This record gives sequence, C-alpha cells and structure tokens, in this order.
Amino acid sequence: LGTDNILAALKVELSYFDKKKNQTVGIKSSKTVIWIRPRGLHISQGSIFGNDLMSASLFDVARIVYQINDSDLKHPLSFYIPKSESAEEALWWRDLFQELALKRGWSQNFICCMALVESHPLAYQMEEFLYNLREHIVGLNLGRWDYMASLIHFNLADPDWVLPDRNTIPHNVPFFQNLRELLPEICHKRGALAIGGMTALYPSREDAELNARALDILAKDKKNEADCLMDGAWTGHPDQNQIALDQFPYPNQLHARRAGAERYPDLRPAPTGVGQRTLNGTRAAVRTVIRYRNGVLNGKGASLLDGYMEDLATDRIYRLMIAQRLKHSSKTPINDESGKPVEHTPQLISRLFDEEVEKIIANPARADIGTPETFRQARRTSEAMITQGEINPV
Repeated sequence: LGTDNILAALKVELSYFDKKKNQTVGIKSSKTVIWIRPRGLHISQGSIFGNDLMSASLFDVARIVYQINDSDLKHPLSFYIPKSESAEEALWWRDLFQELALKRGWSQNFICCMALVESHPLAYQMEEFLYNLREHIVGLNLGRWDYMASLIHFNLADPDWVLPDRNTIPHNVPFFQNLRELLPEICHKRGALAIGGMTALYPSREDAELNARALDILAKDKKNEADCLMDGAWTGHPDQNQIALDQFPYPNQLHARRAGAERYPDLRPAPTGVGQRTLNGTRAAVRTVIRYRNGVLNGKGASLLDGYMEDLATDRIYRLMIAQRLKHSSKTPINDESGKPVEHTPQLISRLFDEEVEKIIANPARADIGTPETFRQARRTSEAMITQGEINPV
C-alpha cells in the first residue's frame, strides 16, 4: 500500500476523502520533491523467491523503479536512505542506483538521494559516505532520535553514559551540538546540504498552553540548528512549518563555513552535569514504552503521547535508558523525590511496570487505544525486551 501511494503521488493521482470537508482532496502538481524512504539494509524481505530472503532495500527501490516512467516525474527520482552504519554501505546504494538506471535506459546519475545520519558509527564517516555517493547525494540529514538511541547503545557499558530523564535533556546538549556543528561543516565543504532533525514536542490545536510551549521550543531548536549552519530541518506537523522556515536563511547556507571549525570534535561527550536522573523519570519511561507498544499492537507505528511524538526510535531510547539504569544505578545515582539514591533492580523495574500498566488501564489517556489485554501484553513485551537485551533497531 505504501508503494502504491508513492507511485500515485509521483503520478499526481493520490487522493483521499476528507470527512470534515466532505470532499475528495487530491495531490497537486508542484516542484515539491517526494522523497521515497526504502527500508534499511538491516531488514530482509521474504516471500518473493520462495523461502529465500532478499534485501528489503533492494526490493523497495526496485519496485518503484520498475513501475515508474520518467515522463511521470516532475523532479529527479529521489530516495531517502535510512539506518546506514558505515561509508561502505554508500557503495552498495551507488551500485544499486546506477545498475537500475542502466536497466531503465536512464542516465547514470538519474536517481538522487539524501541520507540519514542516525547511527553513531556513521557520524565518524560522513565525509566518506558523501564521497562514495557523490554522483547521487544532495545532502545529509541528522536523525536525532535514532542517533541518540544508537549513541546510548554504543556506550551501554559506560556508567558515565547513563542518560538523564529524556525530557530534561537540553536541545544543545554537547553530544548533539558537536555533531550538529560538524555535519554542516562536512556537507558544505563537499557541496551538500545539511538538514536538521525533528523536534519531538508537537503543537496542539486543543491545548493552548502546550501549543505555545511546543512552538517556543521549536523556534529555539531550529534557530540553534540554523546557527550551526544547517540548511533546513525536519518538521512533523503543519503548524511547525512556517516557524521552522523563519529560522533559516533563504534558500540555504550552502556556502557558509564556520571559522576555525574543528574537524574531529568529541562526538561522544558523556552527559554529565546535564538534566536530572530520577525515579520519576524511570517511571515515565516505563509508562511511555507500555503506551507505545500498546499502540503497535493496535496497528499504530507512532503515537502522540502527552504532546510528544513517540516512535520506534524514542521507544528504543526509553528502553535503553531503563537498561542503563538497571546496569549502572549503583555507580550513577538515580534519586527519588527526597534526593535519596534508588538502586534499579529487576524487581524494582518489574514493580514499576506492574504499577504503571494498572494505572493506564484504570485511567487511559485520550490518545490511547486498545484493551486491558493489549496493555498487559505491551507491558510484558516491553519489560522482556529490556531484561533480555533486545535493543537493536529492528
């Protein structure tokens, strides 16, 4: 269905029925680029060649290329590459784009791409990644929530890397800020665009206080990225668009370079002296992973919970945060409301899961769907993923 919608969008045929307006709304022809996001190279596709598995990335891209005609396109065919962990993966994508273009009789550089920097290892190989895809790539995009999860994952054994309560981490925390400044320096040096990440707190058309707070945080966050010389940024809600646009010089900052920029900054500064580490923060993380997993069990890949957009990446951050606290709370204190350190044992975490799932069932939030059974299944699955170390991105 997703591929069918992409093809319909590229052909300017995509539409849906708007119940509020009681009319069919269709996509309009424009120069706006439709970026097609295939699945990452860590995922396989079954049921195509019997019992054999094939690359899901290959399947997704080839299916689009096979079914589209260049006469349907208003812009270059453009793919958005996720989940890369090394510059070598860029060579695979380069070979794929060029081979498919050859088979279709297109020019070698007919296909364009942009790539997410959302794994910690790739942060050290951004320049090489750009070089390997130089015939196709137009820019790099910082996928900050997956990146944070990857950063925690790679530092899981380090007690100095226990993450503070997520919503007490400032937007300019050094482990983000250093990468935010490095990415535009590398991109602009090589003539590529640098695109910032998404602000997780969403505006609300029903809650005026939340809306004002979310848009104020958005403006500060995007201004920070513009000051880092980013050329633009992700948004996830239409009410964010104009405020985000207003923070960036038009049309981009492609020729801007930071005087005296450090080529090899510390991309792994420990989050010391930042935010708070509290039992309430652990409890909030437990509650969020239950609610997110319940949404998954009810067919939702992302859920807007208490104003924050939670998806697989943020779910992974919370699960990793709890796993860190289980592993290191004897060395890195997690305090209760009185300031007393609380050791995070498997028994404590299990009790928090028990308490939070029953609170949710007794008083579910308006955004939650599901039944007591799916909430309890979400609770069991989430705790098992943490205690069994199932923290990879799939």
